[in-house]
Amino acid sequence: MATFKYILITPALEGTFDDVLDVRSPSEFAADHLPRAINLPVLNDEERVRVGTLYLQSPFEAQRLGAAMISRNIARHLETVLQHKPKSWQALIYCWRGGMRSGAMAHVLAQVGWRISCLQGGYKTYRRHVLDALDVLPAQFDLRVVCGPTGSGKSRLLQSLAAMEAQVLDLEQLSQHRGSLLGNLPGQAQPAQKMFESRVWEALRGFDLRRPVFVEAESRMIGVLRVPEALLGRMRTAPCIAIEAALQARIELLLEDYAHFLSDPDLLGQRLALLTELHGHKIIAHWNVLAGAGLWSELVQELLERHYDPAYRRSSEISFEQLKRATLLSIDRLDPAGIDAAARRCLEM
Repeated sequence: MATFKYILITPALEGTFDDVLDVRSPSEFAADHLPRAINLPVLNDEERVRVGTLYLQSPFEAQRLGAAMISRNIARHLETVLQHKPKSWQALIYCWRGGMRSGAMAHVLAQVGWRISCLQGGYKTYRRHVLDALDVLPAQFDLRVVCGPTGSGKSRLLQSLAAMEAQVLDLEQLSQHRGSLLGNLPGQAQPAQKMFESRVWEALRGFDLRRPVFVEAESRMIGVLRVPEALLGRMRTAPCIAIEAALQARIELLLEDYAHFLSDPDLLGQRLALLTELHGHKIIAHWNVLAGAGLWSELVQELLERHYDPAYRRSSEISFEQLKRATLLSIDRLDPAGIDAAARRCLEM
């Protein structure tokens, strides 16, 4: 009789299978999952609640209801997503703890004739593996921290470096946030903390220890997400590259990056209101007048000079030990050609 096997997690585990199947509910999958995993739930969120509620009254009835739901869902997956998988197809399956849900799916797929494995301990084991790795991996890398005031092109520099095949850890891309008060990306919510940590781990494990890794200077929080503690500690002691750019070039860059506020002054006003305690009602009202009048360059300049630049000087000098000894990178123009030229100089440092 065809059977499946349980296997332990290893650094290259999911790369040995054609597909990784996460059979947990959609909400569990959305919070975090293994790299490359696809969600084929054997119980959706509503069904999990129904079974869990019934279990408190009668475990037997709950198991019977759950078995019926799981059977129907597995049948649907076989008739849709899995219907064209060849006989040689191999899959890794996991659920929360590596128990009933993954076992049920694995049993049926193994009976079909596919080579099926289950992750021992399920997602909980994977999560522990990620956290343990994030505690030790950052110390192994030669980090180069890119510093510079708001609008100096740090993110664009990282993107250019990545295009030149340098090793780049882009925390703002992984967190889906630009890292400032106004940094929410339009139409994009940030991932869950667990998902962010998985993304950081996946990026780190793909780097070559013999080559430097460029990363942007960040505070402890990027939006609502926390930078892993060991990574933050390593960043704060690493060598720095400090960007110097002209004020007007920074203003023009910020007007491009935050263009969504130009068409929605009310949204900007909501964000600026969060600065009232720091700057007072009079200054916030003045900034809203500038926004309402479309005086965007004047507004950006005032925000830089009154808020962002002083905040950068205060936090960076305290947070990054080697900033005073940083390698200076002057960028005359923050257009693509200017950024690419700066990236090439970075690679020569």
